[in-house]
Amino acid sequence: MDPDPWLIALTATAALWGAVTGTLLPRPAYRLTVDEESPWQQECPAGHRITGVASGWLGPARCTKPGPPATSPTCAYGPRTRTVATATALVCATLALATGPRPELGVWLLLAPLGVLLTLVDVKAQRLPDPLTLPFAALALTLLGVAALVPEHAGQWRTAAYGALALGGLYFLFFLIRPVALGFGDVKLALGLGAALGWYGWGALYLGTFAGALIGSGYTLVLAARGRAVRGQLVALGPFMIAGAYVGLLLEAYAA
Repeated sequence: MDPDPWLIALTATAALWGAVTGTLLPRPAYRLTVDEESPWQQECPAGHRITGVASGWLGPARCTKPGPPATSPTCAYGPRTRTVATATALVCATLALATGPRPELGVWLLLAPLGVLLTLVDVKAQRLPDPLTLPFAALALTLLGVAALVPEHAGQWRTAAYGALALGGLYFLFFLIRPVALGFGDVKLALGLGAALGWYGWGALYLGTFAGALIGSGYTLVLAARGRAVRGQLVALGPFMIAGAYVGLLLEAYAA
């Protein structure tokens, strides 16, 4: 069977979107990677105030001002722009391949860069800031509500709302039982992920949640096998939750 040229064009456009938005993520990833009680990063490692697009919040993590004698003329900080842009482009392209030209694809492409940013911050700082998790949940529910009004969509907004409540409630229960191992940021993240997965029904919600737990367990086993696991060590759950939701969306979007 010959490949669909429209799907190829759609996938290429999604990859381009991911690459462009991915280049804007390293700077906010650096600025948001702080301890819970600390203010957002205002300066690069060389001591220069961060300025630029959107008051210094968007763009590559690189300062071109000369630093102290011990530093290089261009000060790079935060995650590598090329790596982040490539990863975001890959995420967006695969979502386009799985979803096809359905209205919910627009929702996935808008949420994907935010999911990548959440992953970057949680990996480095082991926290999920409210300025990211709360808009993620609000955008997911609002945009899916708009997608539900467009013909040819493959999900339901009602189950998306129920999914947000169900997954958010589940993680809130875990938080009450063992707050040391689970942060409240994970509860807020679960609202947005539950909405995205719930769009395709309860099966997608179960699949995405199970996939996240499986990925997290596999990571822990790899650490143990390499002798790098520490008893009582806290592990950021957000990246595994997002990875599981990504897998669930891919499989359920393709099946739909």
